[in-house]
Formats: sequence, structure tokens, C-alpha cells
Amino acid sequence: MKNFFKITLASLLAFIIGSVLLLFIGIGIFGAIVASGDQPVTVKNNTVLEITLNKEIMDRGSDNPLDGFNFMSLKSKPKLGLNDILDCIEKAKTDDKIKGIYLNISDIASSFGGYAVAQEIRNKLKEFKTSGKFIVAYNNMGFSQKAYYLASVSDSIFLNPQANIWFTGMGGEMTFYKNFLKKIGVEAQVVRVGKYKSATEPYFLEKMSEASREQNLAYTSAMWNQMAEGIAQERDITVDAFNNLTNELAVRKPQHALDYKLIDGIIYEDQMLAKLKDLTGTRSKKKLNKIGIEKYIKAPKLDRTFSKNKIAVIYATGGIGFEQSSTSIGPELAETIRTARQDSTIKAIVLRINSPGGSALISDIIWREVDLARQEKPVVASMGNVAASGGYYIACAADTIVADPNTITGSIGIYGLFFSGEELIKDKLGITTDPIGTHKYSSFGGGYPIPFMPFSSRKFNKQERLILQEYLNDGYDTFLSRVANGRHKTVEEIHKVAQGRVWNAIDAQKNGLVDVLGGLETAIAIAKEKAGIEDYRISSLPKEKDPFQAIIDDLTGNVKVRILKNELGVNYQYYEKTKEIMNLGGIQARIPYQIDLY
Repeated sequence: MKNFFKITLASLLAFIIGSVLLLFIGIGIFGAIVASGDQPVTVKNNTVLEITLNKEIMDRGSDNPLDGFNFMSLKSKPKLGLNDILDCIEKAKTDDKIKGIYLNISDIASSFGGYAVAQEIRNKLKEFKTSGKFIVAYNNMGFSQKAYYLASVSDSIFLNPQANIWFTGMGGEMTFYKNFLKKIGVEAQVVRVGKYKSATEPYFLEKMSEASREQNLAYTSAMWNQMAEGIAQERDITVDAFNNLTNELAVRKPQHALDYKLIDGIIYEDQMLAKLKDLTGTRSKKKLNKIGIEKYIKAPKLDRTFSKNKIAVIYATGGIGFEQSSTSIGPELAETIRTARQDSTIKAIVLRINSPGGSALISDIIWREVDLARQEKPVVASMGNVAASGGYYIACAADTIVADPNTITGSIGIYGLFFSGEELIKDKLGITTDPIGTHKYSSFGGGYPIPFMPFSSRKFNKQERLILQEYLNDGYDTFLSRVANGRHKTVEEIHKVAQGRVWNAIDAQKNGLVDVLGGLETAIAIAKEKAGIEDYRISSLPKEKDPFQAIIDDLTGNVKVRILKNELGVNYQYYEKTKEIMNLGGIQARIPYQIDLY
């Protein structure tokens, strides 16, 4: 009886605690919904648009109140959309109440590197300068190289006396798991097509192959040159001089940056705010009017127009697999493209791609719909930070391919990665298996005796490996033919620049894989011209879920992911990458590695 009362009391206490937690979460969610409502924003006279970029930048902003909702603090911190940032800068250019832009940035957080995102924002800021309004940059924490590249477009750059500013050049490193796998008794079984398709190298090598090192150095050098030229032009120094400073690590302190004329002053934040007051004509004792992107995007547009003509911007963001979401691409994207093709009010399609690739099968399903759409209306592909492997596959049927100079693309190739845990299973764990089958290949590749672990009980035999290689060769030939048809070249011409090789967009353009260098707005302008329309409005697809349906879905399926994302921040990508390692089996059209340049 005593135990009964203990169990009952514990259950009741757990119910009460759970109910209270759910109540607080419900209050937080309700607050997030209210805060996310379309409340009108009034911009005061003499206002500065403050761009901070202290959140992860997605290609597309979201109206989902739970996007960015922190279940620990019960507060919502929605992610920034590149489209929102560009729209705000464009709107501020003609808004008489906005006197200038204040870049308060330390670093730029974006998926797959973010250099193309920085380039698009930078180009938009250069357009803004034609209005005659000011742009100044400052941050208490200093600038990363990427942030400084963006800030270099400013009229003047200031820095906190104790802040960090280092120029080290562009680099990174790859991690190799061969010896680790060997220690635990696992061996990677690799089947691939293309000497540059190095996605599998970390699992059977201890360092980069020469082909992999060649392509990595080529695209990082091209990206650095693009950045160095932009900085040199804006700061009135030569590229050689800037590279010499970088090579000698001559800039390590704010005073060094000032000495070499890379910044215009060393001041504290209160002094920066005083300068902004001077620039806006605000009296010293009066509060400076500032407005951020999140609020300014809700301010009414000055030239709001309605057109029956639409250009659909279809966002393809994340890895290509079997599930569609705001951060992943699934077969549903093909349905979205089909719907846009069949909609007579949509005169052109811009496929905005920010993807490292993934499933070869799903890539081909999406490619088919892009190809069908191209036969009925203009289709322009716009590449973000990365549009490689499967990301390039779904772009190659477009009429025109537009990529930012810092886009990573190409990687035309296919691989298969499988893990044999024969030694782990038999020798280390003492597990034995005994297969049966009705036919010769009934136990193709062996079984998977350890739950949730993708380690097969044996290696492929010679015939099985030959069958897999033939399958991949066919897939690669299909990939080549898709690209050759879309690019109006021969298969042999495409093979020379394919073989899994990753390209910077500038070199990709030279090799015929990209048509035009530019961002999303460039792609939209081309789509408008090809459609032969004067006025249009943007229709962003896929359509977002109803906010209340999104809440239900999140509470039933994605709460754990959101909690992890909120806790880990930009480091969530490493958790996700580790999880991906356990699911890399099968046939993939994916870029060789996690892009994380610094």
C-alpha cells in the first residue's frame, strides 16, 4: 500500500509539473504568434536602418511563429531571410525617412559558407549608395574576414579599440575517419564515378587526394581573389598590398588596420552613436532613431503595386532527400514546380537553389519538372552559396543559370558509400549471422545486425561490387546527358569539366556551367525580360504552412530539433553532419564535404 501511494503521488506530481510546463510553453507560443502578427510599423523621420546580421541568414524569411522559437527562453528569434534583407535595402533607398545604413556586424552566419550571401548583400549596398545616403560600419566585437568584406563597401569603417580584426587568408580543413573506423572494426566500401568526387575520401584515406587538394585550392583561391579585389577597390589599395598584409599577418589589432587604412577610426560605441546623430542631424541629447530589418520589413512599401503577372521564385534549400521542409528538399518540390508550370498567371519561374545535393533519384524527379516547365515558360536558376552535385542537377535544365561569383557549384558525379562492420560485429562484439535466401543475390551486401547502425555484416563480394559500379556508371552517364542537353554541349565536353569536380562560379562560367554572374535580383530581371512583361509581382513558393498547422506539426514532430538548434546555434550543423555520417549509405549526388571556410 505504501508503494501504491508513492507511485500515485509521483505520477500526480509529474502530471502537475508537465501541465505547468505545457502552460508556459503555450503562453510563449501565443506570445510568439501575437508578436509575429502583421502589426503596422511606423518609421520616424531621421531614422537609421541598422543591419546586424546576428542571426542565421536563410534564402527565404518565414512567417512561421515557431521558426526561431526558443523553448528554453520561450521567446521567438526568427531567422533572417536574404530576400527580406535585400527588400529592406531597396526600400530604404527611396524612403525619405531613412537617412542611411548602419552596418553593425561582427560575422555573417549562413548555411554552406555564406560568401555568396555576403556578396549579394554587398552588391545591394553598392546600389544603395547611388541614392547619396550614407553607409557606416562599426562593431564592438570586431570583424571576421567575411564581415569586413561586406563592411568594406561602407563610406567609413570604425572599430572598438580592443576589438578583433585579423586577415589570415581563406582556408579550412577536412576530417578523416579511416583510422577511427579501423579501430572500431568498420571499413568503408566505396563506389564512385569521377576522380574529383571526393565525398567518400574521409572514410578510406588519411589525407586529401591530389585531385581533391587541387579543386579545393582552386575554388578557395578564386573566392579569396574576389574578396581581395573588392576590398582593395573600396579601400584604395592594391590587391598585392592587401595580400602582402595578409601573408605577413600584419593586421592583428585595430591600430594596425588604421595604419594600413583599412579602417577610418578607432572609437567606442557611444562615439559611434554620436557620429550617427551628426549624420542624421539628431541633437546630441535626443535619442537616435534606429530600426532593424525585422521591423523595417513590416513597414509599408512606398510603391506598392498590383499586377496580374507573377514571377514565381521557388526556393530549393538544403540537402535533397525524401522530406520537404524549409531546410531540406524533397519530392514535393517537383509538385511545386508542376503547379507553377500549370498556373497561367505565372509568366516565369526563378528556381533559387542553395543545396549541396543528395539523393540522385529525387534530383532526377525534380529535374524532370524543371525540364517540362522550361518548355512552357522561362525558367532561370539562381544559385546561392552552394548549388552543387544534385543542386546542379536540378538547375541544369533551366534556360539560364545565374550564380554569384562566390557560389560553389559543379560536382557533377555520383558515389555510393557503404560501411562493412564485419570485424566489429564478429570479432569485437561476438555477434554471428547466418544468411538464407531463395536466390543468388537474396542477401546482397549482407544484413545489418546492429539496430540503428548502418554497418553491414560483411563486405561486398566481387560480383556485387561490379554490379554497384555498373549502376553508378549508368547514373553518371544520365547525369552527364542531362547537363549536356541543358547546356547545349556534347557529353564529352561536359565530362571534361565534370568527374565530380567542384568549381567556383567564375571558373564554372568559363567552363560553360554557368551563364551569368549575379544574385537573385539578376535572375528575376532575366526572367522578366524572357517573359516579355513590364510589371509583375513575386510569388514565393513553396507556400508556407498555415501558422497553426505549423505549430501542430512542430509540437508533434520537430520540437526536439528546434530545441537542439536553439541550444547549439550555428554549431547545429556539426551535430547534423555527424548524424548524416550514419546515413550516407546508398547512391548520392552530393558535394564532397561540409563547406566551412574561415
